[in-house]
Amino acid sequence: MSESKLAGQFFDAAIGLLERVRDEEATRIAEAGSLVADAVADGKRLFAFGAGHSSLPAQDVVYRAGGLALMNFLAVPGTAGIDVMPATLGSALERVDGLAAAVLDSSPASEGDVLVIISLSGRNALPVEMAMNARAIGLKVIGVTSLAYATETRSRHASGTFLKDHCDVVLDSKIAVGDAELSIDGIDAPFAPASTVVTSALMQAVMAAAAGELAARGIEPPLLRSGNVDGGHEWNGRVMKEYGDRIFFRH
Repeated sequence: MSESKLAGQFFDAAIGLLERVRDEEATRIAEAGSLVADAVADGKRLFAFGAGHSSLPAQDVVYRAGGLALMNFLAVPGTAGIDVMPATLGSALERVDGLAAAVLDSSPASEGDVLVIISLSGRNALPVEMAMNARAIGLKVIGVTSLAYATETRSRHASGTFLKDHCDVVLDSKIAVGDAELSIDGIDAPFAPASTVVTSALMQAVMAAAAGELAARGIEPPLLRSGNVDGGHEWNGRVMKEYGDRIFFRH
């Protein structure tokens, strides 16, 4: 099979998943957007968390052109990607009990804020405890996960529960267990994961829904502009100043 045909098959698979998410998750995307809009309108804060490659869609909505300035990345040291050596340490930290509580306790997150937790499998201790502890202190939790894992795998948390069990809204990315869209003779392992593409699209869809909801209420969404267009820095400076008490990725 030619390389170009495989590339095309990946695009087809990703597009198919995006269409499913668009059509099947529309109601829950709107619900999540409303939670985000409520927090913005009520003077609350927004946070996003993900571990490993699930951190990429979380980072994608923080401090970016066209995004909500109030979205903050809730960082758990050693789990935000491949910035630790060895990279396998990040995977190990996802299974450590108590880490989520320590992070939340030392963060500015408080009652009424919104936390988006992204975990493809939703089975590890870190995202499960993050959701449980966040709700215990009064945060609204939006979970972005693949519900297939909850029926085809076992939880790694002592409670036997998954991320989906501790959220106010759950968005299902529809990603199959294993996160690989292609397989062919001659290659023993399945390959071409699509979870980042789909989950990032879900996150941006929620942000778009929130911006539309705010506008419908007569509230200007606190959006950032690109610093590479004329007037972008000035616009962003105004937004940062106006909402500075809810933006934690700047000093």
